[in-house]
Amino acid sequence: MGVSINREKYSFPVGKVIIKTVYPLDFEEFLWAKNKKLLIEEIKKSFEQNKTINELLHKEALELYKEFLIVGGMPIVVESYLKKAEAIKYTEIQNLILSAYIADMAKYTENTQSIKTISTYESIPSQLGKENKKFQYSMIQKGARASIFGESIDWLINVGLVLKCDRTTRGDVSPNMYTDVSAFKIYMSDVGLLSNKSKIIKNNLEEYNQLYRGAITENYVANQLVQDGYELYYCETTNGSEVDFIIIRDEKIIPIEVKTSEKTKSKSLNSFIKQYKPEYSMRISSKNFGFENNIKSVPLYATFLI
Repeated sequence: MGVSINREKYSFPVGKVIIKTVYPLDFEEFLWAKNKKLLIEEIKKSFEQNKTINELLHKEALELYKEFLIVGGMPIVVESYLKKAEAIKYTEIQNLILSAYIADMAKYTENTQSIKTISTYESIPSQLGKENKKFQYSMIQKGARASIFGESIDWLINVGLVLKCDRTTRGDVSPNMYTDVSAFKIYMSDVGLLSNKSKIIKNNLEEYNQLYRGAITENYVANQLVQDGYELYYCETTNGSEVDFIIIRDEKIIPIEVKTSEKTKSKSLNSFIKQYKPEYSMRISSKNFGFENNIKSVPLYATFLI
């Protein structure tokens, strides 16, 4: 973080360093840690062939996915969770990480800016909890606007604590060509930390408000897509339909709809397909693998393969 935001204070050997971005563990790596290599192989096979996976394996993978929503991918958190450490629980480690983030915001920014940055970061769970998940400055504080808090968002993005998903208004060209800079969504860089901040635990995940579980699921998918090398865009067209994510895969523009359950009807995706006629679409949900009506069904636990 010090190098990222204090570059002007230090010399940097341009051209002599290969820069790698290290992310939290994705779901596949979480399965590795749980010694589920055979399950991974079956998931990959079903994804590639668009064939249903054995129902018992499907249910097992969904349960593991739900664990991942709560634990997330921070390596020391995963280690503590798997070891079932008694000295310090994984949730306490998540709290320590979040506290360290806040401390760094105070350390690496001026006093007035640090207050704005902390307030911006703290608003993310409530930003995602509303029906329209577009980031609204007014949810940070009354009278807030981009000219005051825009720098805080840029800082959080630059140091890797949040992910930004920009709005594009066209679905037939590369999404970066029609980006609307006035509308965007902000996700946390690790879904486990978002669950922690939202007070969601394994015991209440199923009963938790359906709308907010959708936010957790969407944050998880955003994490996976970024770790797979995609830039984040969502599409809102002139007729008001909104598709959760738009990616370019194998040089094709692919719309992605995200659902928390097996109920997969979506007016937005159908409207997008009717208007732009993509070669195919993806729907991420709790349903098993398949390919029907030119829509590739991807179970939530298989997002890492996109």
